[in-house]
Amino acid sequence: MADFQKIRLRAAKRKGGEVELATLLGPVPDNAAVADIPDDRILSTMAERIFAAGFVWRVIEQKWPGFEKAFLRFEPKRLLFQPDDFWHDLASDQRIVRNPQKIKSVRDNAAFVERVSKEHGGFGEFLANWPADDQVGLMAYLGKQGSRLGGNTGQYFLRWLGWDAFVISADMALALRDSGLDIAESPTSKRDLDKIQAQINRWVADTGLPRRHISRILAMSIGENHSPQSLREYMGED
Repeated sequence: MADFQKIRLRAAKRKGGEVELATLLGPVPDNAAVADIPDDRILSTMAERIFAAGFVWRVIEQKWPGFEKAFLRFEPKRLLFQPDDFWHDLASDQRIVRNPQKIKSVRDNAAFVERVSKEHGGFGEFLANWPADDQVGLMAYLGKQGSRLGGNTGQYFLRWLGWDAFVISADMALALRDSGLDIAESPTSKRDLDKIQAQINRWVADTGLPRRHISRILAMSIGENHSPQSLREYMGED
């Protein structure tokens, strides 16, 4: 495996230097702080990442105040009390993106959040207590128990909450393969995900960097060299 410092130097050179690279890494995540996020904000973030998947992120961001009103501020208990007509009417509500499958996922995930919250004293508490070195296990749990939270959607959901998550983008996977990790071009198997988790954990131990930063450095070290400004615009508040 390549030394991570070499990967970082390559990323810094592509982005205009170490100082510029550092501005693109985002804040240091704090998994413990996720415990304080209320369930309605958990569900809101879930829904936002689900509706953004395969869509223009900026459009979803601009429409989000309408989503908040349409989905009753994403309060799980309120949503679970709504009749079928409420959900049916959302499919024609112009305040939101009218995708019936994604609308249904909000209802399903309201039940998911409520169930986990009861078991753990809050969904945020559940996430905060999940071992940081087992993101792959958490991804599998979200994908199985939640609705439409598999793949990159679940990874972005964790990152948007402030959990220390890596995101296996095409460029990150390419960088891992280039560094010597034997994984598929599009790594989705448990075998490949476990390999990625183990390598990220080793680099965390070697560098002291959070997984989020390691993930971003990998992605910026290879592939199309997007400008720092375009990356900031693409990621929005992230």
